[in-house]
Amino acid sequence: MALLDVKNLSVTFDTPDGQIEAVKNVSFHIEPGECLGIVGESGSGKSQTFMAAMGLLAENGTTGGTVDYDGHDLLHLTPEEHNRIRGDQISMIFQDPLTALTPHMRIVDQMAEVLHEHKGLTGARARALCLEWLTRVRIPEAERRLRQFPHELSGGMRQRVMIAMAMLCNPRLLIADEPTTALDVTVQAEILDLMVELQKQEGTAIALITHDMGVVARMCDRIQVMRLGEFVEQGPADEIFHAPKHDYTRMLLRAMPRIDEPNKGKPLVPVTDRSEPILKVEDVKVHFPVRLDQGLFGKTVPLKAVDGVSFDLYASETIGIVGESGCGKSTLARAVLQLIPPTLGSVSWLGKPIVGLPRKQMIPYRKDLQIVFQDPLASLNPRMTIAASIAEPLRTFQPGLTSRQRKLEVAAMMEKVGLDQRMINRYPHELSGGQNQRVGIARAMINRPRLIICDEAVSALDVSIQAQVIDLLKDLQREFGLSMIFISHDLSVVREISHRILVLYLGRAVELADRDAIYGDARHPYTRALISAVPVPDPRIEKTRQRIKIPGELPSPLDPGASLRFLTSKLAAGDRNYVPEFRKVDVQHWVAEHDPLEDLLEQKAV
Repeated sequence: MALLDVKNLSVTFDTPDGQIEAVKNVSFHIEPGECLGIVGESGSGKSQTFMAAMGLLAENGTTGGTVDYDGHDLLHLTPEEHNRIRGDQISMIFQDPLTALTPHMRIVDQMAEVLHEHKGLTGARARALCLEWLTRVRIPEAERRLRQFPHELSGGMRQRVMIAMAMLCNPRLLIADEPTTALDVTVQAEILDLMVELQKQEGTAIALITHDMGVVARMCDRIQVMRLGEFVEQGPADEIFHAPKHDYTRMLLRAMPRIDEPNKGKPLVPVTDRSEPILKVEDVKVHFPVRLDQGLFGKTVPLKAVDGVSFDLYASETIGIVGESGCGKSTLARAVLQLIPPTLGSVSWLGKPIVGLPRKQMIPYRKDLQIVFQDPLASLNPRMTIAASIAEPLRTFQPGLTSRQRKLEVAAMMEKVGLDQRMINRYPHELSGGQNQRVGIARAMINRPRLIICDEAVSALDVSIQAQVIDLLKDLQREFGLSMIFISHDLSVVREISHRILVLYLGRAVELADRDAIYGDARHPYTRALISAVPVPDPRIEKTRQRIKIPGELPSPLDPGASLRFLTSKLAAGDRNYVPEFRKVDVQHWVAEHDPLEDLLEQKAV
């Protein structure tokens, strides 16, 4: 008997532009212990299907059909009846953790509230269970993170908190809406292992909503392909991947970047002039004071978010920056743009130092130095229409444009990033996560900057738009000599767009090389572990791959010896303050000092 049985479900929204039928009479079921993948592009109705089942639709939404869960029609429960089921028997990992977490509550209070409501647990017992789950989702310094607020965590850490909250009560049905979008590949692999473990041990059914076909290949038993509110194909995972029948399914698979099949899109723009970098970053450090509660007085220690990173960037070049959540990628980007002041080090743009410039003196540089942020809802003004948000930089840097000219510029840029021009009067909350990300990209590109930093700029996009945006970035690079710093946890995407790749670990560079050298001849154990964790969108390959798992607990960035995780010979010698040397091992290939991978893996066996 199916645990969840959906029949003829429809979801309609009343909007200023008329009625929108988001979900059109869909039917499907999920068996106990089964993982069902719901795949499709942004706006296809995937999330709204399950938001309706959870009783979480917006006020302007109406439903039809039935959603039967264990004999209850979820569409006709009272709010009180829904609250008894939600978070206990059915849990949901939401796509955007920044809006799903309560900003004024500490993490421990939000998690403990779930346990108090559904399990009657309070005090030390609830706190212990919260700490256990934060540790299981691999959040370093879990004890300290419990006391923090959501804004104090990185995007990846907030996503892990959401996953831990959803799993607290061992639900019978786990609805995972893009659960690994903001996670780096190693943590993603650990989270997927956790979900598989819950599935096997507890018989939990999983509905996996995603556009990442690699994750689907690894996790799902069956797949439902959704387009424009309807299912266009369904079947066993192996059949969908190797014998897709619908053109849309074939398009999704073709557009998916694969780490084992590079160069699927447009060719990279060649870097012809390496005589003088346009951006020079030298030994940049960003340290934050963190107060530790130890004993009566406590003490303040530096958190070394970025700890001595150097690189050059040339005209028309893209440097990809990869590493786990919390390794300093976003902090480094903000330090480069002087959005936060570096503690030490220098940043030069076109030969002119910009570190320490007053805010007014930085304004002329802003037209050429742009960033696309990781959380689009956090960077867009909720009271402005998306057209107004995209046009705002034009008002600042091109005040001579008429209203009509601005509208034409906005319309052209919306078309380039795949946004329907009929959306110009909508607000951010009326768009999907992927659509809001496209708004952020359009806003950053509207003035044709010379340098753009993409901080997880395509992670929330479905694969077809992702491929289009990457090709768009390459076109702009070719047309305007645009340079990029491309930050992502998706190593397949980074390979498609980057000339060189910089690998960060706990604020320090561990490898820097040409993209082919990184993927074909990675030298550092951390880089090799990252590459091995990237999912391949083919269930036959993915379910037989072996991952490199570095033994030991994830170290705290506050630990002076944390950077020696890959140089344990120095730790054994008691030299916890030793800084691994960043050495040139080949032409344009730099690697941090480390012990051989075989020695690190043998420690686990011992």
